[in-house]
Amino acid sequence: MISHIKTLYNTYRKKLNNIKPIDYKLINIAKKGVISTVAVATLTLGVYTAHASQSSIGTIYHVYVNGERIGSVDDTSILENALDSKIDAEQKNFKQLELTIGNQVSFIPETTFRPNAENESTVKKAVDQVEVKANASAIVIDGEPIVYLASEEVAEEVIKQLKLDFVSEEELQELELRKSLEEELPKLQENETRLLDVVMTEKVSVLSKEILPKEILSTEEAVTYLKKGTLEEQTYEVAAGDVLGSIAQDHGLTTAELLDLNNDISEDSLLRIGDELNVTAFKPFIHIVVMKEMRVTEEVPYKQQVEEDSNMLKGETKVKQKGENGEKSIHSVVTLENGKTVSTEIKEEKVTKEAVDQIVLKGTKVIPSRGNGTLAWPASGGYISSKMGYRWGRMHNGIDIARPSNYTIKAADNGVVEFAGYDGAFGNKVIINHQNGLKTLYAHLSSISVSKGQTVAQGQQIGVMGSTGHSTGIHLHFEVHQNGVVRDPLQFLNR
Repeated sequence: MISHIKTLYNTYRKKLNNIKPIDYKLINIAKKGVISTVAVATLTLGVYTAHASQSSIGTIYHVYVNGERIGSVDDTSILENALDSKIDAEQKNFKQLELTIGNQVSFIPETTFRPNAENESTVKKAVDQVEVKANASAIVIDGEPIVYLASEEVAEEVIKQLKLDFVSEEELQELELRKSLEEELPKLQENETRLLDVVMTEKVSVLSKEILPKEILSTEEAVTYLKKGTLEEQTYEVAAGDVLGSIAQDHGLTTAELLDLNNDISEDSLLRIGDELNVTAFKPFIHIVVMKEMRVTEEVPYKQQVEEDSNMLKGETKVKQKGENGEKSIHSVVTLENGKTVSTEIKEEKVTKEAVDQIVLKGTKVIPSRGNGTLAWPASGGYISSKMGYRWGRMHNGIDIARPSNYTIKAADNGVVEFAGYDGAFGNKVIINHQNGLKTLYAHLSSISVSKGQTVAQGQQIGVMGSTGHSTGIHLHFEVHQNGVVRDPLQFLNR
């Protein structure tokens, strides 16, 4: 009897050598109805053990995780249920994900005398070693998986959102439609812009991958990470002696980049010890290149020509011809990378309206600061309402001129303004030194047109007739002083 059992056992061993391992993953799939039967070969062993002692011969299942034996069980369902429970526990935290065991778990059956399975320890080891993973979609950049998303659709949405940072949804839809139709582009109209293409400089693809659930990002997180290269901002606390340039350099930034990260400061800002600055050095994984075709109307600024005029006083200017800006139409293709212009190709440039130059007359006439000794009438016509002499019990040191054709008061001769301002009873007063011993005084002006130190020419307007100070009406009080002595103006005036 013993020899017969040994013979049967050896036969069983030979047949077991041809049995393939049972894969837990396949069993798990079968439970979902994808595969209906697995490892049927192990069920045929019962034919050969019909005459053997049921108490001494049995089947155990050696358990392997990623090809390494961790123990044995006498019933695969014990471990299967434990692994299913681990998946179920994780599923509560990641309800939107499809979870599975990320390791290769295999069962190899063995029929043996007096089987001794290690159910408890084997199940514990297996549960501890295996990882629950999710079926995810990785965005792969230049061959390297960078971020993981819940599905291919979510991954494609992330890529789309990256593009929408630099173009509108409408532009993107119009571009995709145009590409699908492959029609010739119509001529661009004036002040019209058209999107030609949106591409990524890196090689980007989406691949399926099993990954730990916690590594899967949301759409917003993935977009931020791909744009900035990080999800966490780095801050720096200002210390004594810090300046913007040194802080930027220490963190791999330019001063301009540091200012962009901190909108509340400028190059002139005073840094205080303890202030916190954002010093995150963003290194985007993806660079979006946008090509746009545009036809715009630009203003052509007019040019200014200056013509000298000897009849105008030096320092005076006058517009002879007013300038007008022109216009030009520019057809160009602009390439931007992550929102910054990297190249502009001018396809066509055409002037649609010629600019008109502005012509300015510039005076060259030099005013002599010395008078010729003959005084011109200081008003525009008028008459002498009061001569020099005693009046009302006191001396009247000049003449009064009233009722002119207009109120312009003019310099009686070339000279330099010695005084221009308000002076008590005289009201608004101007004194001109003619640099030849003569000085002339003009009083009661309503306004003054010159300033102290200014050189004036004979006949140049110096003010407007008025009635300021002690005055009985609108008139000009005019005096002449020669070498400090008051003289009768009528002795010098040429009228």
